[in-house]
Amino acid sequence: MRKWTMAAALLAAVPTAASAQDVAAGGAIFKKCAACHQIGANAKNALGPELTCVVGRKVASVEGFQYSEALKHTTWTTWDDEHFLQWIENNKKLVPGTKMIFPAGVKDETDRANLLAYVKSQCAK
Repeated sequence: MRKWTMAAALLAAVPTAASAQDVAAGGAIFKKCAACHQIGANAKNALGPELTCVVGRKVASVEGFQYSEALKHTTWTTWDDEHFLQWIENNKKLVPGTKMIFPAGVKDETDRANLLAYVKSQCAK
């Protein structure tokens, strides 16, 4: 019985270890985004909308920011992990006609996961 309990505990720990993200590394990656976006408690719209609590927020919903018609009419209504990750990888592919200019994107999967972790960490509850 003890072996089964130990095996179950190890299996339960594996997904957590495999999906750990590095918030500090994500903060370093966010510097690319900071040219256009602010994030955190005192964030304001800049060239792009402020990104505080973007995951879980309705798409194209920041007050006072003028979004492209393409983004206003996406096929999804709320920013979730999946769409955020696709957006930062290649926003023009995800939403053709968007006005956001980020041609390099974030191509590395680990970097995208770290950036997502950082963005989520900046959501003041």
